[in-house]
Amino acid sequence: MQLTLVHTRYQLLETLRIPIAVIGSAFFPAASMLFFVVPFAGGDPVVATYATASMVTFAVMSANIFQYGIGVAEDRQQPWDPYMRTLPAGAFPRFAGRILAGLAMTFLSLFPVVVIAAVLTEARITPLALLAALGTVLVISVPFTLMGLAIGYSLPSKAAIAVAQIVFFSFAFGGGLFFGGPEQTPSFIETVGPYLPTRGAVELMWGAVGDYSARPTSIVMLGVWIVVLAGIAVWAFRRDEGRRFS
Repeated sequence: MQLTLVHTRYQLLETLRIPIAVIGSAFFPAASMLFFVVPFAGGDPVVATYATASMVTFAVMSANIFQYGIGVAEDRQQPWDPYMRTLPAGAFPRFAGRILAGLAMTFLSLFPVVVIAAVLTEARITPLALLAALGTVLVISVPFTLMGLAIGYSLPSKAAIAVAQIVFFSFAFGGGLFFGGPEQTPSFIETVGPYLPTRGAVELMWGAVGDYSARPTSIVMLGVWIVVLAGIAVWAFRRDEGRRFS
């Protein structure tokens, strides 16, 4: 546990030393709140609350896909990474430290979204719903963390940047994150969305903050995505380790 905390601190310090990395992870969700939610849905408490939940999901997705997808790919190209993998402590402390640091950055990226919702919209949430939303953030971080790890361990950094961007915007749009709440989603997104992990994630968030029941198809497919992405991430990690150390 002590080694895990050391690696967590190292990962956080490494990120915080590049302020634009911190600003960038929070910019897109905050900008989306200001440009899309505040002017068009900010006056309706129900719609604003659901739209804020969508932007929270957007922030979770952004922080995890880019931090792990691009960050891991860049780390693999540095001499420090293969050296760390030769140490007797094993991979677990370093891997767990990266996950904990990623969760910290995820919650940091949510802060501007929550502040904007509280100050500039009529979104409202009860203390119990807030606790449920925080727990849901941890749950929906899982598929996007695995997605980022799969990208980061599978591709070199230049390719990882392009793939992460394509996957991020395609899944965010296909899951309906840009359309506010469940009543604003176009019909073609309603058809495609349940088969994407973003839709299951945002429906869990809607259920946490409001009177919404997630559809079984969305939840089942979210579980399928978690299993598939976990398999790809493990395969990519083992392939990368075998390629460089066997």
